[in-house]
Amino acid sequence: MKTLVISSDDLSYAAEVILHGGLVAVPTDTVYGLAGNALDADAVASIYEVKNRPAIKPIILLVSGIDVAEKVCASIPESARVFAEAFWPGALSFVLPKRGSVPDIVTAGGSTIGVRCPDHPKTLELMRLTGLPLAAPSANLSGMPAPKTAEEALEYFDGKIDCVLDGGACTLGFESTILDLTVEPFRVLRRGALPEEEIRRVLSSALRY
Repeated sequence: MKTLVISSDDLSYAAEVILHGGLVAVPTDTVYGLAGNALDADAVASIYEVKNRPAIKPIILLVSGIDVAEKVCASIPESARVFAEAFWPGALSFVLPKRGSVPDIVTAGGSTIGVRCPDHPKTLELMRLTGLPLAAPSANLSGMPAPKTAEEALEYFDGKIDCVLDGGACTLGFESTILDLTVEPFRVLRRGALPEEEIRRVLSSALRY
């Protein structure tokens, strides 16, 4: 397989790859992700295979907004809507109950799912073109550093995936903050690019109104 690097704004080939079950390394504001159709169990299985990712580790989904999150999450609390309004697109991921339409392989058999809206125009456009949520863990081999450029992603997966979208260097360079919103109060599962103090400030402000 020859891995194509796409630097232009024409993402039609990358969209066709996703729609036909292939894999695309995509830029985000945090790090590059290895993306496939989140609703295609075979595509998700390919992500696990090429990353050498343990099957017990669930995969986060990229969505283009809260409306798409509603299609993969069984319920969305008001706190999630408040945070999405404040921080999406951006470096904040939510863990919420998953819908049955999401293959079990995405969540490693679990009942919850992680979702995030990334702040990068190319990946948002790719989701618009496909109309799909993307299963997209970081575009690295399991245990290796997450790539911050298209060149670093290509080093991991040249010849193993269909294409890489070159969206320049990631602006943040490390992973998103993850909140578990299935519990009250919410729990921080991973500290990341968005400071916890900012999250609590926004929620506190919303509760005053």
